[in-house]
Order: sequence, then C-alpha cells, then structure tokens
Amino acid sequence: MPSGPIAIALLAAALFGAATPASKALLTELTPLQLAGLLYLGAALGLAPALARRRSLGLPRSRRGRRLLLGSLVFGGGLGPVLLLLGLRLASAASVSLWLSLELVATAVLGALFFGDRLGVAGWLGAGVALGASLLLSLGEGAAGPAAGALVAAACLCWAFDNHWTALLDAAPASAAAFWKGFVAGSVNLALGVALAPFGASAAATAAALAIGAFGYGASISLYVTAAHGLGATRAQLGFASAPLFGVALAAVALGEPLRATQLAAAALLASSLVLVLRDRHEHLHEHAALAHTHWHRHDDGHHSHAHPKDAPVAHAHWHEHVPTRHAHPHWPDLHHRHRHQGNP
Repeated sequence: MPSGPIAIALLAAALFGAATPASKALLTELTPLQLAGLLYLGAALGLAPALARRRSLGLPRSRRGRRLLLGSLVFGGGLGPVLLLLGLRLASAASVSLWLSLELVATAVLGALFFGDRLGVAGWLGAGVALGASLLLSLGEGAAGPAAGALVAAACLCWAFDNHWTALLDAAPASAAAFWKGFVAGSVNLALGVALAPFGASAAATAAALAIGAFGYGASISLYVTAAHGLGATRAQLGFASAPLFGVALAAVALGEPLRATQLAAAALLASSLVLVLRDRHEHLHEHAALAHTHWHRHDDGHHSHAHPKDAPVAHAHWHEHVPTRHAHPHWPDLHHRHRHQGNP
C-alpha cells in the first residue's frame, strides 16, 4: 500500500479531528449558529482555489442533481454543524470527538435502509457496538450527557444523509459540491446567528473560526478525496476514521480535559465498531447498467476500461461511458454498487 496516500489520509483525519476541540474554545465568544456559519464559510474559502483551477462553478445541471445538492446544503451544511456545536457546548470536546465516529456507522446503516447498499452481520453488529459506546459516553458526561449525545448523533445522521446525496452527485466534483455547501449554508447560518444574537466576537476569534473551517473542513475534504484516489474509498476511510483520536489528544493537551475511564472504554468500543463496519464487504453476481457520468476514477478498479493516452494520470476525472456489465467480485457500496439484493448473497 503506498505510503504517500496513507499520510495524506492521516493528515486529513488530523485536521478534521482538531476542528472539534478548537471549536470548543470559540464557543465562549460565538453562538453555535454564528460559529457554524464562520466554520463553513472558512471551508468555502479553503476550497475556492480548487474550484478556481477548474474554471467552472461545478453546479449540477439536472433537476435531480440540484435536489441532491439542496439536500446536502440543508442537512450537511446547515443542520449538521449547528447540532454538533450545540452538543459541544454541553459536553467535553473529547467525548464529542468520539461521538463523531457515529457518522460512518450512520452512513452504512442509512445506505442499507434507503440507498440500495447491503449491510451484513458484521456491519449490523458494528452499528450495535457503536450505539452501546455512545450510551456509555453519555453516562460519563453527567446530567447533560444524554442531551449532548443525542445532538451529536443527530448531527452525524445529517452528515450521513449528506454523504449519500453527495455521492450521487456524479456530475459534479466533490470539491465543488463542498464549496457550495460551505458558502451557501455558512452564509445562511451566520446571517441567522447575527439576527438572533449580537455578534460580539473579537477579530481574533472570527479569524480563528474561518481558519479552523478552512483547514479542518475545507483542506481536510480536499486531502481526503486525494487519498481516496490513491487508496480507494475503503482504505481511505480506515485512515480517516482515526480523526476522533486526534480530537481526543488535542482536547487533553490543549484544553486540559482529563481522559476518563468511560471515554477510554468507549474509544475501544468505537474502534472495534468501525473495523466491523469497514470489513463488511461482500461478493455476489451483479449487473451494471449502461451509464455515462463524470467522477474521479482509476483504470485498475475493474469498472473503467476506456482508452486513454499513455501519459494520462493513474487517477483522473472526465466524462466517460460504461457499457452494460455482469460480473462478481468483492465490493463495498460506492458509486457503481448501489443495487438491491435478493436473498442472502
């Protein structure tokens, strides 16, 4: 496995994980709505150079694509960060960082229930373990723990829907969708936050919030997509799943939060849950219908056999067509494997 993409995936995880404890410190000067707006506007600023290099707005042209982007804006950029910050105001940054592991589990469960994915015994077991770990964390946070855990879990549910809707935006690059999510949702949340409460944050806190968004969300997204191109989505997720550990470490070092036994036990349970969910691949005979779209891809994945010049990069994006195919191979739910299953494949 190449070391470069692994390092990139871990850097993406570190930046995203650090955003939670860094945001905790800013909630003394900013309301959750104001901070959510600044974080996502910062993400848009961080992603703007990538969009400028493409010389395209990257907006979907179809009505379906616009609906998907709207859902991503409302749930992923609007509701998700506000719910997270409301939970962060009630609980320690370390616990909130660990709760964020629920996003991957929620994505897998929603995929099985609503998006044509399959979740086997290991996946459902992993989801159950994650739920138990979350309840354990709630108990360790005192009276506010259940409310904080429910808020962060709701944020993860919003981002899980966002993950599926964004994945279906195969005509728009990930950086473009993330830019518009950050710009539009960030502007709306900031405007609402200022309308509901006076904006009393210092210039330093405002700049810090924009910087956290630019690196913890914008740069992290770009780095994760880059790592996924080199490693594949599943291996990149394994690296990115370490983000909560970086958040816990920074909360202990920078904020001085003590690590409690319940947090350590929950961390072990969540780690085992993620392993179970990510190992839940399967193999069966399946069909691919004819399809034409744009997305990043490699030609060694068994689904992209069209010709290219010899100097074409290994991973790249362009408009291409897929011919109908029927085959069997181990696979993980992704852009090309959103099929319904019959029986117990």
